[in-house]
Amino acid sequence: MRARKHRRTARVGTVIGGALFALVAGALPALAGPPGAPDRPAEAQTGGVGGLVMVLDSSGSMGDDDGTGRTRMDSARTAVGTVVDALPDGYPTGLRVYGADHPHGCADTRLVRPVRKLDRAAMKRAVAAVRPRGDTPIGLSLRKAAEDLPEPADGAIGTRTVLLISDGEDNCGTPRPCEVAEQLAKEGVGLRIDTVGFQVEGAARKQLECIANAGNGRYYDAPDARTLARQLQRAAQLSADGYRLRGERVAGAATAGGAPVLVPGQYLDTIGPGGKRYYAVDLDAVSTADFSVTAVPQPGAAVDTFDALSTTIEYDEHGSCGTDTARFLQKEGAVPLTSAVARIRSAEGTRTCDRAGRYRLVVERESKKGSDAARWPLELVYGIEAPLASGVTPASSQTEYGPGGKEAALPAGAPRDVRGGTGFNDARTIGEGVWRDRVLPSQTLWYKVPAGWGQQVRYDVEFANEPTVDGATATYSYGTTQLYTPARHPVTGGGEFYPRTMYSGRPAAVAMGGVPVAWTNRYETRTDVQPVHAAGSFYISVTLGAQAAEIAENPQIGLVLRVSVLGDARTGPEHGAPAAKAENGDKKGDSTASADSGGAGGAGWTGIAAAAGAAVMAALVAVFVYVRSRRGAAARTTRGSA
Repeated sequence: MRARKHRRTARVGTVIGGALFALVAGALPALAGPPGAPDRPAEAQTGGVGGLVMVLDSSGSMGDDDGTGRTRMDSARTAVGTVVDALPDGYPTGLRVYGADHPHGCADTRLVRPVRKLDRAAMKRAVAAVRPRGDTPIGLSLRKAAEDLPEPADGAIGTRTVLLISDGEDNCGTPRPCEVAEQLAKEGVGLRIDTVGFQVEGAARKQLECIANAGNGRYYDAPDARTLARQLQRAAQLSADGYRLRGERVAGAATAGGAPVLVPGQYLDTIGPGGKRYYAVDLDAVSTADFSVTAVPQPGAAVDTFDALSTTIEYDEHGSCGTDTARFLQKEGAVPLTSAVARIRSAEGTRTCDRAGRYRLVVERESKKGSDAARWPLELVYGIEAPLASGVTPASSQTEYGPGGKEAALPAGAPRDVRGGTGFNDARTIGEGVWRDRVLPSQTLWYKVPAGWGQQVRYDVEFANEPTVDGATATYSYGTTQLYTPARHPVTGGGEFYPRTMYSGRPAAVAMGGVPVAWTNRYETRTDVQPVHAAGSFYISVTLGAQAAEIAENPQIGLVLRVSVLGDARTGPEHGAPAAKAENGDKKGDSTASADSGGAGGAGWTGIAAAAGAAVMAALVAVFVYVRSRRGAAARTTRGSA
């Protein structure tokens, strides 16, 4: 659910940004490929800024029979081998053990493999050499494990994961494991602690659940060896596939007076529970200004249904020029949350928020008691849309779904494999057609679909029929999707679509889409229409709830996307614009466009071309000359950085 209010009326000039971005995206090299660890984006293969350290219980009880004639340690070795085989090449991974060196001792914890570029064979040899012997100093091991994870370089923010595998509770007393987890989670942005309980119950399970909850992570229950391998694989892959943040670091102010001044571009910051961050921007009196803020909590971290992220545009003491609030609307665990707002000038130009001057962007986080207490990374995108040249009449607004409604006929046939990205920055470009992917519990996958002036995106997401674990018949999770504009503004279903479904392992589907892209949609009040006012690449996110880990037998759950791009693309936003000629590739999705939008989030704002290279610059110049010759005047732009 989203709440918005805007002060605006009538119409003003045009935007060429979305069309330019379509050219930028098409000129960048492809980074992602079909499913499978080796085909992950390059950042995953080189380690990016994330990392994983597994903490393996090697206490005496791990030598007990697990019910299959093997010891628990034997099963753990097999499970760890499965995990490292599934991790992306080069992903920084380490191994720490406790209770392996002495029959007794609460200081018995040792780093067996440092966190470095993944060496699968060395990791398997290391775990094969571990012998269960001693005590269970979980608290101390967690503290040491956090120190094992390298800090991100150059101000980057990435997911650093401690993955604890234990068959019992801490028997050393100090430091207390839950208190250690809470302290670590508050101190480090991007740190999560996941726990896997191997054949545990009672106090041991409660302690492991407490550690995960306090450590921004998830608890995974593993009553047998097969489940242990499955849950370990889920937790490790969720770490490796964490949202890849991008942007220039900026520190928002706690008060309006100290707000840093932003130029168009993409930025990174953080925000704590109940926090408020202020940023300043200087706007002219004619352009549209778009702001989008994405909070990236750890996947599956504790949240309340009504925990919220809000964005507001303020102008001096005159109050709000627009506000938007996004909520999780579920308690299973955190997912990326995006709130976006725009300053759109009225036709008369006489309202307070129409004036040129300094405005403030305010970002606020609302958290209920018991929710994730960690600071969340924020990815902010600020873009400027230039007005229409004098004398050009834009096409009428497009407020109806028409053939793109919920009853639309979507593509059929055999699906093609695709691998969704981790976020906006590496979203996988797809086109019209049928696509097949796999998703983890707590995971959000990202795609983008180019759509031109007059076109609309319409799609279904189908969650697969999966074998379920014993006793899961009464357990439910959810699947959901969200459509975003090229400026990263969420699009609501407008009553036509409800893009959320219950998931129990049985087939389930959701439908979603947008109205046709039209310049004058920006003056409509409906939240399913107003944002759809610029051509470019629309983003699709697909999320599977955290509780699916208690339902599905396979580590990942299959999904199918059926995507249509309806209508003929027009050459521009003006009334009577002719249909655009087909470019290389076809409408069926054979695009080689990049999996990485680059720059300032994909809206075609100023500064984005610098990241695309000389070929893209030539394309941009050509489009600019074409528009200028047709309109008789150059569009106004705002200089900025991406």
